[in-house]
Amino acid sequence: MGSIYLADDLRLEGRLCAVKEVVHDRSLTAELLQEAREQFLREATTLARLDHPNLPKVSDYFSVGGRDYLVMDFVPGKDLRQIMLEAQRKGTFLSERDVLSWANQLADALAYLHGQNPPILHRDIKPSNLKYTPSGILKLVDFGLVKVLVSDEVTVTIVQGKGTAIYTPLEQYGGEAGHTDTRSDIYAFGATLYHLLTNTPPVEAHERFLRPDSLIPPRQINPDISVRTERAILWAMSLHPEDRPPDVETFRRALLGDEQVTISQKVRLPPPTLLDLISSPLEVALVLLTIGVILLSLILTLAR
Repeated sequence: MGSIYLADDLRLEGRLCAVKEVVHDRSLTAELLQEAREQFLREATTLARLDHPNLPKVSDYFSVGGRDYLVMDFVPGKDLRQIMLEAQRKGTFLSERDVLSWANQLADALAYLHGQNPPILHRDIKPSNLKYTPSGILKLVDFGLVKVLVSDEVTVTIVQGKGTAIYTPLEQYGGEAGHTDTRSDIYAFGATLYHLLTNTPPVEAHERFLRPDSLIPPRQINPDISVRTERAILWAMSLHPEDRPPDVETFRRALLGDEQVTISQKVRLPPPTLLDLISSPLEVALVLLTIGVILLSLILTLAR
């Protein structure tokens, strides 16, 4: 809960900053509020140590009254939700090539976060938290729900207004039994790609739990999506964490090649056609040319 402000850095002239305001739940007891603020300070210190081209640099943090603030680089450009909505208004889909290029950069950022000791979870991956800069760099922004993962730690309950339900895995919904790990970010990663490629928000995880057939396979909405991409997305969006890719690198390979995908959840996929199994436009052209030659030969033979 809170706001993000655009601010001038008074010590470094010309530098713009994004100032993230964190407002803690007012219903917390004094003891829990103190714990929450101590956690913020620990996590702010951790974020300030991060240095990756696909993440905004956190340069400072401070507190005023009962509110805490993160100071980070201002990231120019449109977010992917805006870009998706522009395509939707034109009656088109974003190209799979562009989306996979962005996915490759997001995978770099998540591999870096998950590779920290202890791992860092973002927990709010969605199109509006992915900004595409004028220089062509994708940035994963908004660390409002960031979580420094500690072994056997129970995650904080998500209060209404935090997280985004359509991208949130079941285990990230609140309750003392809820545990999240790096595979929770992978679910949100897959759900984000689903939305970007189909212009259709994915069905929420709890609805899918009640109605397993409620998630429409992406290619039924956008037939131009490749079979490989569809299977990788559905793998990432498996309801049970054990059924998802074990790490971001495995998911990246499933999206871009060199990784076999086995979907253990019950998802009804239409059988792939011959053209679905061909990966490059050149291969498609060669197959179509071969089919044309065979048909021409057959017609000439019958005409004799």
